Amino acid sequence: MASYSVEGRGCPNSLDYRLYFKNDKGEYISPFHDIPVYGDAGKDIFNMVVEIPRWTNAKMEIATKDPLNPIKQDVKKGKLRYVANVFPHKGYIWNYGAIPQTWEDPAHKDENTGCCGDNDPIDVCEIGSKVCSRGEIIQVKVLGTLALIDEGETDWKIIAINVEDPEAANFNNIDDVRRIKPGYLEATVDWFRRYKVPDGKPENQFAFDGEFKDRDFAIDVIKSTHDFWKALVTNKANAGEICCTNTTLPDSSFCCSQTSAASTVTAAPACGPANPLPIEDKQA
Repeated sequence: MASYSVEGRGCPNSLDYRLYFKNDKGEYISPFHDIPVYGDAGKDIFNMVVEIPRWTNAKMEIATKDPLNPIKQDVKKGKLRYVANVFPHKGYIWNYGAIPQTWEDPAHKDENTGCCGDNDPIDVCEIGSKVCSRGEIIQVKVLGTLALIDEGETDWKIIAINVEDPEAANFNNIDDVRRIKPGYLEATVDWFRRYKVPDGKPENQFAFDGEFKDRDFAIDVIKSTHDFWKALVTNKANAGEICCTNTTLPDSSFCCSQTSAASTVTAAPACGPANPLPIEDKQA
């Protein structure tokens, strides 16, 4: 497995905080575009970029519109975003992140959901026992998927487990989650249904009446979003505000030099100590 590292810029818990990625040669890369979708294509093992460790509240995400796509904290109305603790849950109830080199095309209406994509890499809920670190790259075995309809957009949630989890061999499909971790899938639906309610928004809806689809279905969804991503980085799809800058894709007109990539990183504020959390967000 390839190794990756991260470089922080700015102060955590601030609007300037960014987490940039490097490969095993110490070269800057985009976690969106330069980390391969597959960890092991022959076994349908996928790479996952961990954005949010389990039990935490800060809404961190790959910055799809920023050069090199660092991880940053989402902002709403000028304030850093934290998800509320919706009883009985504490923060995110899985390690949450995305599969690189995937894209849910907002111009494509999904035949299963009837809604267009949400313009982001496909999301992953990793259900293993380890609490991962922000920016960690892990390899996951896909078990199934949930089709969230978030404010009218298709937002697939892939259910997966870290291949290094002690129980990974026992999980091969979505029914294994029901058998080995009873209640986890129900909690997942409940979490996604209600997590925006404290912000004054209505409950989210789901395709398939909130039923999970199996492993094969989920893998097909990932493969289709990988094809959409290929079109994105080769100018065959409208990127809109998405930044496709990368450092390893020679067939992409967005490929940049390491000198240019390093300039992007050094232009960001230097790494500093974490800011205190706002009083209303001490829960995070």
